[in-house]
Amino acid sequence: MKSEQQTIHKYLITKSKEGDRRAQSELYRLYAGAMYNICRRMMGNEEDARDVLQDAFVTVFSSIQKLREEATFSAWVKRIVVNHCINALKKQKLITTDLDDNINMGEEVDESKGFYEHEAKKVMNAIDKISEGCRAVLNLYLFEGYDHKEIGEILSISESASKAQYCKAKGKIRKLLEEA
Repeated sequence: MKSEQQTIHKYLITKSKEGDRRAQSELYRLYAGAMYNICRRMMGNEEDARDVLQDAFVTVFSSIQKLREEATFSAWVKRIVVNHCINALKKQKLITTDLDDNINMGEEVDESKGFYEHEAKKVMNAIDKISEGCRAVLNLYLFEGYDHKEIGEILSISESASKAQYCKAKGKIRKLLEEA
């Protein structure tokens, strides 16, 4: 079954490279849900998430000729989507706070004990309410797996600012969840 799916997947990518709109539509259908979730988490609202998703897929299909290995398609699409989210946030004048490198980050691990005990919907609502800078760092670190050095490079901030934004985001979310 898995090899059959891989064959269909490879076929859709090949046809998409040839400009086949039906194949592109099918690839969009297969990936749009998961990619929308990334956009929604990073952008903080549905309208911006939909806009970024559409822009990202325009890039995907206009750049699909550059894809060398069909097996890496999902990672390639995800990278494009994340980059589009980051660029959209930068255009919205992403505001971050650069804190002193000597800030104590020791409480980061201890504070996260109750963080995951809340329902997913409540957590998503709380994430939507924090600042764009905090939300971007939180999503890149927690959901997308980037480390703080990489986040600093992506967002043009220091590594310590990324760590500070992450701690700040967790604190704000925790407070919002306690108030709910």
